Amino acid sequence: MKNPAKTSIIVIATLVLLVFLFFKACVIYHPKPSECETVTVKIAELREGPTYDIQFKAANGQTFYINRGIESGLNLDSLNAKVLNKTVTLHLPKMIYGPSKHIAQLALKDEVIYTEFKD
Repeated sequence: MKNPAKTSIIVIATLVLLVFLFFKACVIYHPKPSECETVTVKIAELREGPTYDIQFKAANGQTFYINRGIESGLNLDSLNAKVLNKTVTLHLPKMIYGPSKHIAQLALKDEVIYTEFKD
């Protein structure tokens, strides 16, 4: 006969482990170019978002963000002048559900405007 208390503990421990692994897989930590999807979009709008993020809206309606972009020294006015109504290249970290909306790198032609990539 199985011990129901032991079975319950095993089930709960397994669920906790699965939840932990799922959330760990959703955290973006030091992305690498090989772990990103590259997309090219025309920027139609940008603004400051919550928690000092910079939010970008593409002409096709897609949205993206630079996490804590204001906090990291980016200036909204200068970004607006550089990328508004221009086609940019974004590196978006790949997640288990597809590419994120988190911008790991933003480039305009050959100029890298923002990057999280480490040498």
